[in-house]
Amino acid sequence: MATRLASTRRRPALASGRRSPRLAVGRRIGAALLCPVLLALGACGLKPASAFIPSVEPGSIQPIPGLKDARIRVTSKEFTEQLILGKIAVLALKAAGADPVDHTNAQGSVTFRKSITGGDNDLGWEYTGTGWITYLGREDPIADPQKQFDAVRDLDLKKNRIAWLAPPAPFNNTYAMAVTTAVQKRYNLRDLADMAKVPAPQRTFCLAPEFLARNDGFRGMLSAYGLSYGSSVPAGNVRQMTEGVIYRAVTDNRCTFGEVTTSDGRIQARDLHPLTDSRHFFPNYNPAITVREPVLRAHPELTALFAKISPRLTTNAMRELNSKVDVDGEDPVFVARDWMRDQGLIK
Repeated sequence: MATRLASTRRRPALASGRRSPRLAVGRRIGAALLCPVLLALGACGLKPASAFIPSVEPGSIQPIPGLKDARIRVTSKEFTEQLILGKIAVLALKAAGADPVDHTNAQGSVTFRKSITGGDNDLGWEYTGTGWITYLGREDPIADPQKQFDAVRDLDLKKNRIAWLAPPAPFNNTYAMAVTTAVQKRYNLRDLADMAKVPAPQRTFCLAPEFLARNDGFRGMLSAYGLSYGSSVPAGNVRQMTEGVIYRAVTDNRCTFGEVTTSDGRIQARDLHPLTDSRHFFPNYNPAITVREPVLRAHPELTALFAKISPRLTTNAMRELNSKVDVDGEDPVFVARDWMRDQGLIK
């Protein structure tokens, strides 16, 4: 996935004393600030990822009379997971009898969001944490995934006339620290609280520069688990590198802990183990379809259509799909199609 950045401004400490943990929805925001002027002209972020949409036949998704020939414009962000989700939405609409327009591959969260709120696109998958923190400006992420979804759904509809379709997918694309199987067994590591079990000289980390730099990133995470940067974790124990290199670095034992995102396919491909976040430092990032309220009012059938899909998108399922693109080099549209066929959603 691309680098992510939840916000370019630093976030103040929360009332609880825990800092807003999302330094980075940048995987989700990417190059969003590069083209606001072009976006206003309709020329930025609306280029389809691929002009080709495979033919599909109905499976458990059957033609829906209310969607027959409905022109619905679908967008996504530019990183692997979002491209796959966007193609799933396009193919689902096609199987249901709609006439989807593929505008996937918008460059970042800001471009993606503006294309929907501005009426250039109709729907796309968004993450609850991104909606809550980045779009709605809240500093109080909610630990319970369902309550977080309910809160962002209610507030976004009220403020922006953007509907979030229930249920959200169960997978959570949030941050984690991952270790190898050997390291997990050696120190009996299961949770971020277990970082303290590792002797200080071996308590080494591979991190992206942004995650290290922000107070609500690495330092905030350490503080939440009773450690501190500079003493519990000396500066020399931290290596900075791009996110794509981190996975190999952990596998090659260049560091004990590596910064990952929990639905990344390389976790599975490299047999890494993300540590659980029992103190809920990182927000929930469960995806759900977001759609302009006038479009949903015209086509209420969209809720039932995507309710067939969302519950199937577990963390393991999404890791496998991401791995097919990032590790095996497959095309997102065919990965989406094959998964939907395997699920019996289409033929």
